[in-house]
Amino acid sequence: MQYREGPLLRRSCLNAMFALLLLIMPVFASFGQVRQAQEVPPLRERMFFGGSFWLSFGSITNIQIAPVVGVWVLPRVAVAAGPDYRFYKDDYSQTSVYGAKGYIQYVFPRDLNNILPIGIHTGIFLHLEDEFLNLESAYWPMYNQGQSERFSVNTVLLGGGISQQMGARSSVNFIVLWALNDAGYGIYSNPEIMISFNF
Repeated sequence: MQYREGPLLRRSCLNAMFALLLLIMPVFASFGQVRQAQEVPPLRERMFFGGSFWLSFGSITNIQIAPVVGVWVLPRVAVAAGPDYRFYKDDYSQTSVYGAKGYIQYVFPRDLNNILPIGIHTGIFLHLEDEFLNLESAYWPMYNQGQSERFSVNTVLLGGGISQQMGARSSVNFIVLWALNDAGYGIYSNPEIMISFNF
């Protein structure tokens, strides 16, 4: 026996759809009001400065300075770039490494306390970085084979970290990164553990 829809069933479905529409409309209206109320802050308020540095002395001297300038392009997405300088010295030789890097970070959540109200105001983020370094051939002779005094390498690093707020605009970041295309120059320890600061 074939079932036929009656006028009563059609009317009930239409009433249910109409009631659902009435319930959803205020939600969309409130989203529109929130979006209008949230104006994009001026660029100077979205910009940040910071970077990382490393000092290690002993049988091997390792100095790294990598300042960055960045901007929050979206409330959870930041991009930054800056120069990178490294100095290595051991008992046999020394070298300077010059370069630049740029990265993008996606923060989720910005404040862990909003999810777990335990008083810890820490953000968690994903980090994707592209690093371009210029190396001295005399320090890495097996890779360039004396073709020129210096040569360049480009490395992509991926990882994440946590960001601990230190003030209204300042934070300290603990980052763990893996070099995705390290060619074996011995520059990266895989994982790379870094501490950086933003203000």
